[in-house]
Amino acid sequence: LSAEAINISASASSTSKGETLLDTADNLEAMHPDAIVVRHSFGGAAHMLTKEVNCAVINAGDGQHEHPTQALLDAATIRRNKGKVDGLEVVIVGDIQHSRVARSNILCLAKLGARVRLCAPWTLIPRGIEEIGGDITRERVRVVTRLEDALDGADVVMMLRVQHERFENEAPRFPNTRELSRTYGLSERSLAFAKPDAIVMHPGPINRGVELSPQVADGPRAVILNQVSWGVAIRMAVLERAILGNVEPATA
Repeated sequence: LSAEAINISASASSTSKGETLLDTADNLEAMHPDAIVVRHSFGGAAHMLTKEVNCAVINAGDGQHEHPTQALLDAATIRRNKGKVDGLEVVIVGDIQHSRVARSNILCLAKLGARVRLCAPWTLIPRGIEEIGGDITRERVRVVTRLEDALDGADVVMMLRVQHERFENEAPRFPNTRELSRTYGLSERSLAFAKPDAIVMHPGPINRGVELSPQVADGPRAVILNQVSWGVAIRMAVLERAILGNVEPATA
């Protein structure tokens, strides 16, 4: 896009010396940027920045809250591979409790007309997750704790890794990783419960042999690298829209 980018990591910024996010926002505003792309460990950080700066703010992930561009690229990947999103059965399996990807996908896919099933042990399912989008998600999202039941007739299977780094100061939510993989890991055997043309997705990074068997991860139904490719295009489009507003599509 020919833009100039300035990367500021938390460890290299003044936040590591005690500067607040509001002070950081003031300093960023003084640089007169056209857009700020922010990833932060606290939910709502991007929303707060929008109230402090006079440029576009793009949320690249805020804590366990949301990851909007991941949901957009996932929706684009589904549409490219399945021809549509409306009416599809999408199953999200794994650590939903700590997943901002799950939350954004629930909102995005439900609004686009998909039916979403969430599958994990109850200890990894946030209470009331079906209602995060009001009536739309209440009608289109349901929790199924048995993997085979969740996969039955699925068009899309989205696997999530267990985010061990977010388990600090929490009581154990499952016996051990091996047991979780045995019950909720996607293998060729369990994938057979989904539709024959179902696609397999994962936002990455993958833990091979835990949430996905190597055979499934490298198999013909996995579109994980498609997601990576769409991530570039979608985020370019988001930047252009955020900075330039409505733009006419290019024509040959």
